[in-house]
Amino acid sequence: MSGQSITDRITAAQHSVTGSAVSKTVCKATTHEIMGPKKKHLDYLIHCTNEMNVNIPQLADSLFERTTNTSWVVVFKSLITTHHLMVYGNERFIQYLASRNTLFNLSNFLDKSGLQGYDMSTFIRRYSRYLNEKAVSYRQVAFDFTKVKRGVDGVMRTMNTEKLLKTIPIIQNQMDALLDFNVNANELTNGVINAAFMLLFKDSIRLFAAYNEGIINLLEKYFDMKKTQCKEGLDIYKKFLTRMTRISEFLKVAEQVGIDRGDIPDLSQAPSSLLEALEQHLASLEGKKVKDSTAASRASTLSNAVSSLASTGMSFTKVDEREKQAALEEEQARLKALKEQRLKELSKRPSFATTDTSPVSTTGGTISTAPTIDLFTPSCSNGAVKMESDPFDLQSSFQPSMQSGSAGLPAATAWAGYSTPQAPPQHSAGGLQVDFESVFGNKAAGSSSLNSDDLAGGILKPTLAGSNQLSNQQPEKLVSDDLDSSLANLVGNLGIGNGTMKK
Repeated sequence: MSGQSITDRITAAQHSVTGSAVSKTVCKATTHEIMGPKKKHLDYLIHCTNEMNVNIPQLADSLFERTTNTSWVVVFKSLITTHHLMVYGNERFIQYLASRNTLFNLSNFLDKSGLQGYDMSTFIRRYSRYLNEKAVSYRQVAFDFTKVKRGVDGVMRTMNTEKLLKTIPIIQNQMDALLDFNVNANELTNGVINAAFMLLFKDSIRLFAAYNEGIINLLEKYFDMKKTQCKEGLDIYKKFLTRMTRISEFLKVAEQVGIDRGDIPDLSQAPSSLLEALEQHLASLEGKKVKDSTAASRASTLSNAVSSLASTGMSFTKVDEREKQAALEEEQARLKALKEQRLKELSKRPSFATTDTSPVSTTGGTISTAPTIDLFTPSCSNGAVKMESDPFDLQSSFQPSMQSGSAGLPAATAWAGYSTPQAPPQHSAGGLQVDFESVFGNKAAGSSSLNSDDLAGGILKPTLAGSNQLSNQQPEKLVSDDLDSSLANLVGNLGIGNGTMKK
């Protein structure tokens, strides 16, 4: 199967509708395509782990949900994405995984859809076990062995005896889970398992480097330990030798699949005489008869062993630093490419420099603006009403002016409509006579221009035929700024007018 399936597209679309960009990216990183998760999706999820407003439990749950899929491709890619975030994401991601009561439950996973599904299911079960062990290790020691400070003043080299004897077995368990992946070069047949192997390879280098430094610290303290501590220490060292052989085989597979020889560290075996010296020291503490050995010979043996292991540690550290440098250079190249792309986009955009036809001109250090267009203030060259303020502003005053040549043309109103030419006022004895001037506080009824004190601006004032009967009944008064009060006065006056008509 190649390419995104219909299920992949539907799932991504569902998360697009719900607005969950994180869940959508998880789906895109774990499609049915037989290839490793795409870098752009992994980079986005790494970025999400560094954002404080991103819900880490929701991100983790999305990945766990994808591991319930029946397809080995989706499940494998979900594990790879999780592993990638544990290594390169913010530490709070692995902290959350370590705090969970349950992790990956794939010990019985089996994809029966085909022969490849059967083969890959085996590695999925092993891989999930390692990720679980990696999270458990973090829970026990509160740090990631692959990220601890190394060197003479590193975490494992400066650890005291009691803590060291408890910590090294934890590293051993994680190393065992990693080496139990147990893949051969001819089984790395597709992009999915290859992506998982590369992450395991990088983990193995860093994990063994921490393991190696813990052993160096153990050997330096061994001859000063108590009898019970020496017994534990000797057992730890014997297990270390067996794991050293296994890690060597693992690195050979990496070389066979094409990983550069310079990226594979060299392993230097400790002299066999060291193991003999350790066993004799423990036997002497237990009261057993051993052959005599001088302190000088014992010190020499220990020095040679520590030097050999330190050389191995340096080799692992150099490989790790080389990888970090390569990653840094890759990131710098990516940022440079993004910068160049951004500059090209900016250069293609039209220039916003002002010209003579531009409404804004900065010639001579001055700014001149053309008249702005107000959609609510229509303007006509012949007989139009010119409004200089917003008709919806109750605080503003309107001062329409009528030109002498506009007698036969319709006048524009504030509502973008046109009214017919006003007829001369006629007095009708039986018609409705309402004086709007008295309502809105104007002094003259036939004035062609409004007083500057007119707060309502005449916007609600139609031209009606009538007389000044109401102005004699009610004194002039200023209308308040409240439109509701003005309308109340209007209704009251209308009521008075109707009463007059009835009489």
